[in-house]
Amino acid sequence: MMMFSLLAFFWGACVGSFLNVCIYRIPLDLSVVTPRSHCPNCKKQIAWYHNIPIFTFLALRGKCAYCGEKITPRYVLVEFLVAVLFLLVWFKFEVFPGYIPPLGMEMFSNPFLIPIYWLVIGGLILGTFVDFEHMIIPDRVTLGGIVAGLILSAAVPALHGKETILASLMESGIGLAVGWGLLWLVAVIGKAIFKKDAMGFGDVKLMGAIGAFFGWQAVLFVIMVSSFVGAFVGIGLIMAKKKDLQGRIPFGPYISLAALIWMLWGERLWAMYINLLTV
Repeated sequence: MMMFSLLAFFWGACVGSFLNVCIYRIPLDLSVVTPRSHCPNCKKQIAWYHNIPIFTFLALRGKCAYCGEKITPRYVLVEFLVAVLFLLVWFKFEVFPGYIPPLGMEMFSNPFLIPIYWLVIGGLILGTFVDFEHMIIPDRVTLGGIVAGLILSAAVPALHGKETILASLMESGIGLAVGWGLLWLVAVIGKAIFKKDAMGFGDVKLMGAIGAFFGWQAVLFVIMVSSFVGAFVGIGLIMAKKKDLQGRIPFGPYISLAALIWMLWGERLWAMYINLLTV
């Protein structure tokens, strides 16, 4: 158990390192494969022993080994965040009979769900940090996520708790339609009321991808939670007298955060919410 947990954490850190390359290069329309990683300041290629996730950043105290220029903390943040999320997904897997996941997470027994959840985490983290820096969500995340969600729903019906390919595909298709449709309506109605774009179309496509992977219940959960988090942050900025920052914070990261919560605890929280409504 301990060995596999360490491997999951290390693999997550490695994926996070690659995502950092994607976050930097994709908005600039550069290849994520070539050239090799290099310092954006002095342009020198980074040696493999200077490219060990998390460890290198700490060992070099957040500076380039060649020119001494400071490295943005985003690099180590993404690596550590993805590593922790990969580890939490591993903890959800039923390792042995009678196993109970920590932190109140729901358990799954199908091992194919692990790489699927890891794939979604990578997409959400990539979309979030690109959205923070450039106010866009790449189509590779949104449209690619929609296609991947439909394909993987057919390949692994357990993703939607189904036993047949057709039932799983129907659940995925309904989730896609509900996610895309609801956010599209919000965008259209918001623009009609406020006379400006109330939501980017990237958010609409992202919600469609989430629905394709996790179904319509996940869509409703994500909309509720992301709206609550967005309102909470907005109130906090107003209280801190930084109201001008509200327009500079995209909605995509709130959607991604809510989707991550769904992946780890959503089914249990959804059941609690339904029970409250039926009491």
